[in-house]
Amino acid sequence: MHEAIRIIKDEHRSIAAVLHGLIHLTRRIRDHGEPPDFPVLHAMLDYIVSFPEKLHHPKEDRYLFAALRARSPQSAPLLDSLEAEHVHGDALIHRLQDGLTAYEKAGAGRFGDFLHAVEVYADFHWAHMRREEEEVMPLAEKVLTDSDWESIAGAFKENDDPLFGIKPRQEFEQLFRRVVQLTPAPIGVGPSSHQ
Repeated sequence: MHEAIRIIKDEHRSIAAVLHGLIHLTRRIRDHGEPPDFPVLHAMLDYIVSFPEKLHHPKEDRYLFAALRARSPQSAPLLDSLEAEHVHGDALIHRLQDGLTAYEKAGAGRFGDFLHAVEVYADFHWAHMRREEEEVMPLAEKVLTDSDWESIAGAFKENDDPLFGIKPRQEFEQLFRRVVQLTPAPIGVGPSSHQ
């Protein structure tokens, strides 16, 4: 496996872990009447906004998809669709943020809207990552050169971009650790809400 693919799949696993945590917490509120833990919910959304939407997806567009377009013009419809999903995912994130804000301010009456936004975003994002791993990556492995892979891996390894400051990977790792530390088991290692 190319290093770039390993990095991208690792990033997908981190994103999926946060999405699973978000689903788990919202369903515990729905199914068990647990009080919402707004700091944890905000930390999870901060991670989703900061990492996949502002760093991971733009790097896929700029490096992986661009290289694939150059080497495989017939991949354009697939890549156009995935880039459109990146844009749509950003809109879904705004709905999530608005839903959480409304729920926090207006109370339980707005929980259903927030839960729906969580489920729609999670389903969308899991399907999106699956398409990338099942359709894009096998094609990329067939047509990209070693030089292409080195460039893609370099971009994902460093994740240095002036728009995001110096060494943003460290910031995202700290944010991910914060989510894990705040989130109760079985998703994270934080204290149980039953304590």
